[in-house]
Amino acid sequence: MYFVPNRRFNAFMNFLSHYYFDRDTTNCYFTLGTVLPDLLKNADKSIVLHPEHLVHPDPRVNSITAGWNKHLLVDKYFHSADFFLTHSHNLKNLLAPVITESPVKPFFLGHIAIELILDNLLITTNEISVSEFYDHLDSCEDDVIREFLDFAGMKDPDVFFRFHAEFKRSRYLNTYINIEQITYALKRICMRVWRNPFTQQQEAEMTVLLLNYRLGLIAGFMSIYQEIEEKMSNG
Repeated sequence: MYFVPNRRFNAFMNFLSHYYFDRDTTNCYFTLGTVLPDLLKNADKSIVLHPEHLVHPDPRVNSITAGWNKHLLVDKYFHSADFFLTHSHNLKNLLAPVITESPVKPFFLGHIAIELILDNLLITTNEISVSEFYDHLDSCEDDVIREFLDFAGMKDPDVFFRFHAEFKRSRYLNTYINIEQITYALKRICMRVWRNPFTQQQEAEMTVLLLNYRLGLIAGFMSIYQEIEEKMSNG
């Protein structure tokens, strides 16, 4: 049996893939920064911040900014990599006949699906520890986070803190170990745009398809992380 998350948790994507690159850091604020852009999108998709070049007197705040910039760099390399382009395209083509009559665009679904599958693989192959990821988030002081958000120009940081508290409490990312939860996460993401994106039959077929695709990736999925690490070290 798998956990069914709070309805607010409906747009998580590749948090754990971002965490992978700095899984050995001891700086909790840097870790927070590496996932903060996506956390903010989940809290309120209208939030737009650009703290990339800000310098603050508090080094802890600057660590969040450094993590934020690392997030942007990883996204840049990931979304331009042949691995991502190939597998998001393959999943688009495989999912398209399954979601016939659905309003969801196959391209969108393929993009999100490969990110969720990769997070699942990082957990199930023990490349990362989800509990250690949450330990980092728990170690960050809210006053420091608030100072970062204020400094970056966020008008209502409480919107984020309400979401962030529940995100930490629920430990939702632990559910990514279940392939069924990946289908559920895809559905919740799509429901931000489309009210009833899939039928139960479509969800069942998607789960089987994603499971099979995941099995085909196990042997070689780490190549994308190795490629990104090499590009960052040479950049």
